[in-house]
Amino acid sequence: MKLSTSGGGDFLPHDDGTFIGVCVDVTPPTTRQTNFGPKEEFRLVFETNAPLRKDGSKQLIWSRGFTPSLNEKASFRKFLRQWNGRDLTAAEEKELDTEAFIGKNASLTIVHEEVGEKVYANIAACTPHKGEPMAATGKFTRKKDKEAKVDQGGEGTAYRGAAKPSEGMASVESIDDTAAGSDWTKVKVHVGQHSGVEMRDLDAEAITKLNENWLPSHTANKKPTADDKRLAAALKLAVEAIGTESSPY
Repeated sequence: MKLSTSGGGDFLPHDDGTFIGVCVDVTPPTTRQTNFGPKEEFRLVFETNAPLRKDGSKQLIWSRGFTPSLNEKASFRKFLRQWNGRDLTAAEEKELDTEAFIGKNASLTIVHEEVGEKVYANIAACTPHKGEPMAATGKFTRKKDKEAKVDQGGEGTAYRGAAKPSEGMASVESIDDTAAGSDWTKVKVHVGQHSGVEMRDLDAEAITKLNENWLPSHTANKKPTADDKRLAAALKLAVEAIGTESSPY
């Protein structure tokens, strides 16, 4: 992805503290519905030197969603200014290829935030790393590669979430799995703020909220619509799919 100033389960959160991170993904922009209309967002993913998970895998942290803009006031511009320890050069302002970030190190300060009964890990600061460089393990699969695999009819799913709740998602019962079919990732949400967004474009927080806030009302509804059935089935499969992954994306 190139930017220009002329262009418009049960998951534990990452440990809090300061760690070395290496960028392993810059996700393709996806459209999210907001109170102010549709908004394009992408995220950065870092593999860190935090203590390994129980399964021996590296801990991963996802950035907030960024609008693909290099405007002076854009959040991504501010993030890069902090990460690079400088502002963009004139050449970078003209065109910035985010693929150049893959493999780049950073010093990450990660904090925990409680939302209800959930705990989320967020990047509070991303600054230059000046010590011994850290290399990625190569075990992380980028989102664009997972999506390509799904489009080609392979196994797996394009879904991963950005935020990582510490507690498991509520169980899903009495749902007809066939309502979503094999293309559950392309089922569109028709309720709430994410109406019109495909399941594969939702992050873990959005999946959690649908699971906990909308699904109970659907289950209690004696006359669900076809859209309700498709969404409920897709939601069940999303929960099952991310439950087989080492971390959400």
